[in-house]
Parts: sequence; structure tokens; C-alpha cells
Amino acid sequence: MTSTQPRRPASPKGRPTDRPPLVTRPLLLRFVSLIGGSASYYLLLSVVPLYATRSGSGGNGAGATTGALMLATVVGEFAAPWFIARFGHRVTLGAGLSLLGAPALALTLYSGIGWITVVCLLRGAGFALTVVAGGALTASLIPDARRGEGLALVGVVSSVPSLLGLPLGVWLVSRVGYGPVGVAAGACALLAILSVPGLPEREAAAGPRIGIRDGLRDPALVRPAALFAVTALAAGIVVTFLPLAVPSGSAGVVAVALFVQPAGATAARWVAGRQGDRKGPSRLVVPGLAVSAAGMLVTAYTHSAVAVVCGVALFGIGFGVTQNATLTLMYKRVPRSGYGTVSALWNIAYDAGMGVGAVGFGLLAQRAGYSWGFACTGALIALTLLPAWRDRAADRSTALTPLR
Repeated sequence: MTSTQPRRPASPKGRPTDRPPLVTRPLLLRFVSLIGGSASYYLLLSVVPLYATRSGSGGNGAGATTGALMLATVVGEFAAPWFIARFGHRVTLGAGLSLLGAPALALTLYSGIGWITVVCLLRGAGFALTVVAGGALTASLIPDARRGEGLALVGVVSSVPSLLGLPLGVWLVSRVGYGPVGVAAGACALLAILSVPGLPEREAAAGPRIGIRDGLRDPALVRPAALFAVTALAAGIVVTFLPLAVPSGSAGVVAVALFVQPAGATAARWVAGRQGDRKGPSRLVVPGLAVSAAGMLVTAYTHSAVAVVCGVALFGIGFGVTQNATLTLMYKRVPRSGYGTVSALWNIAYDAGMGVGAVGFGLLAQRAGYSWGFACTGALIALTLLPAWRDRAADRSTALTPLR
């Protein structure tokens, strides 16, 4: 029987010219909580290590605060799927924004390292709930045919707060002090809660339930997550120790470097998303890792302002490509019922990598110095090129299928 459904007009290459809409009202509403949470997080990401250093704890205290933040985030990301199943995405997202914002208001009540660590633990748990609940909800709002481009757009939106927040936080501290910056970070997250009731509650997707344990047992998800974790390790090192590694009196260089890193990542993530939809995300992982490694090696010349800015910019480009490629690849390898697990695993890789990098680099830099520490980090990323190439070969030759 002949179909009476009208055909869509075709392009010269035979493809339909109309694609499913990418930017919808629910996605725009989701961007409000995304920007608020990210702004709160990044305003204090480099400021808190400086505040800990001022309290007299030195480099170890700076690394410990970022490590505590990431530890709580990772633990929270393991627990987030349970909270979502019990309370739903909106309640979990609102609770996460509350935990992210309220402790920031109280950051400067005391200057002891113990108090700062408690604040970091609470904020880390809050950030975990926001990224897992929000990430799964966001992914469900993006059409499958435009997944890479959609995730790139989300990455661009979420990168704007980091693009501005990282250098702005450091700059504001030198002008107005730590207290006002903490209040601003808290307000960003708490005000974003107002948008949460208007978000659609994500419906249960068809397909088998895929838990965290299932994801951890599947190499198709573990491999890209582990590769991304290594670049996240380097990102944690940059945001925590770059302000301490450059010579004193170079605050302007640090501010510029902390701007160009997320700027490069934002631009690269957008390009990678569009290219990933056309050519496949697995083909972009190796180039992203190679550029990231090169950037860290250049950054090792910490006494050169040009090398620091160029190296961090180069690392940002590679980091952005790896971000989008690995996340898109992981979503591609699961049905929609596994989106929550992918969101949790990828964010665990992100935050665990940043936490390990901050703590481990602090110990390494004490013995070898910051320059050698950055060089060793670049070499570590370079070691991931072989397993990344093997994952690409496996994806191409065996046509990895989603978890069932």
C-alpha cells in the first residue's frame, strides 16, 4: 500500500532539509538552572584554594580543599541516581542548588582549614546532585539525530560561567575581598532554584534499567570515561595550582590564562559536537588527547607569560574536544534508559580526575616543582593515546552495541 504521508523536501545530496528543533522552551528553561549552578561553582573554584592558602595551610591546604570538593562530588554522584529514583529530577536538582549555594554564603565566617573543608564537602555534594539530575534531564530534551550538536550547545552554555567565573573570581578577590565573592557565588545558585518548578519532570524511558554497577562493568562506557578522567585530572591541576605556579606579581597573567582555557574549551566543544554528528565522536578522542598533552607540556614553562597563556589555551582546546567526544560517545552506546547512568559515570570521571589531580599534584610539586609537575601531567595524558586508539578501533570494527 502506498503511503499518503507527504515527503519532506530533500537536499541535493538526498538528505531531508528539515531537522528536529534543537532549542525548545524546556531546554531554555533548563539553561537557567545550568548557568546559576555553574556560575556558583566556578566563581569559587580557584578562589577557595587561595583562601585556604591565606589561612596558613600552604599548598597542601589548597590541594586539600579542591580534593574535598571533588571527593564529595564523586560520592554524591554515586548516590544521585538513588535520590532521583526516590524524589524525582526536579526535587534533586533543587536540593543540589541549595547545597551548592547556602554554604558559599558562610565561607568566610571562619578561616580555619577545617571550616573551609566542610564548606567544600557540602558544595561538592550539591554540585553532584545538580549535574547528574540536570544532565539526565537535559539529554532527554535533545533529539538523537542532533545529540553531538545539542551536547555541544549545552557545553557552550555551561562554559560561559566558567569562562567568566574563573578569572572573575580571582580578580574580584583582589578588589573586594573573599566575603563578597562568596555571597555572589551563593546567590547565583539559590536564585536559580526559582526556575526549577517550571522544568518538566523527566518521564521514565523505555528499556531496561541500567545502574551504576552495570555501567562500571561495561568496557564501552568505562574506556571513554577513563580517558576523559585523565584530561580532567589536568584541568584540576590548572585551576588549583596555576595561580600558585606563576611568579608573584603575575596576577594579570593568571587571570588571562584562566580566561583563555575555558574559552578554548568552549569553542572546541562546539566544533567537536558538529563534527561528531557528521563523522562519529570516536574519531575525535585521540586528537583531543594529543592537543591536551601538548598544552600541558607548553604550560610547564611557568616563568614565561606567553608560554603559560598559549599552553593553557592549547590545553583548553584539547580538553573541549575530549569533553564532547567522550560524552557523546557514551550516550551513543546506551538506550535512553541509561542516560542517568552515563551522566553519573561521566561526571564521576570528571570530578574524580580533578580531585586526584589537585591532591596528587600538590605532593608532586613539593618535591619536583611546578614546572616538572606540569610536564609530568602532559606525559601522563600522552600515555592515554594508545588505549584511545584501541577504543576507536573497537568501535569501528565491532560496532559496539548499547547495553541491553
